[in-house]
Amino acid sequence: MTDEPGLFKAPPIAEQERMVEALLFATADPMTPAQLAGRMPHGCDPASALAGLRKRYDGRGVQLVRVGDAWAMRTAPDLGYLMSHEVTETRKLSRAAIETLAIIAYHQPTTRAEIEEIRGVSVSRGTIDQLIELDWVRLGRRRMTPGRPVTFIVTQTFLDHFGLESARDLPGLKELRSAGLLDNRPSPGAEPEEDDGQEQLFGD
Repeated sequence: MTDEPGLFKAPPIAEQERMVEALLFATADPMTPAQLAGRMPHGCDPASALAGLRKRYDGRGVQLVRVGDAWAMRTAPDLGYLMSHEVTETRKLSRAAIETLAIIAYHQPTTRAEIEEIRGVSVSRGTIDQLIELDWVRLGRRRMTPGRPVTFIVTQTFLDHFGLESARDLPGLKELRSAGLLDNRPSPGAEPEEDDGQEQLFGD
């Protein structure tokens, strides 16, 4: 039996780019190359299609951006102000939650004990639960130490919300302090601060 030529031949790269473009526009969540490959015909190369698509959208009002290991179509940063009335979202967190989130982001993977050591006060379960419910923090691998404590890391949703490609793109310590996130931390032995005061995450 003679094999039909081109029976399993992948579509041209231009067509693959169109497929990737359609998939990313159809979902609000970033997609990884593996997820794209699972939707595309056999033999497609999502990585090459993404590279070509990113170049094609460079300088446009909508851009292809990387979010962790995934990709998404997003409004160009300099045009974000046009959408502010549609995408403004208030997320109020206590100072304890803000500091806990910042510590996890900068020291991940980190344990509850390590968070408490840095903050100088205990961390309530409700604080971490709130961050998990927001899908900004998730459980990481357990440490191979006595008790095998669980670790915490930030999520892809957290990176996407703040326009970060990875945790390496987080602002420096000086910038965090100027934003009012890490200043006035209580010293060991100080009275625990109240979790009732509300602060705007990464706000002034």
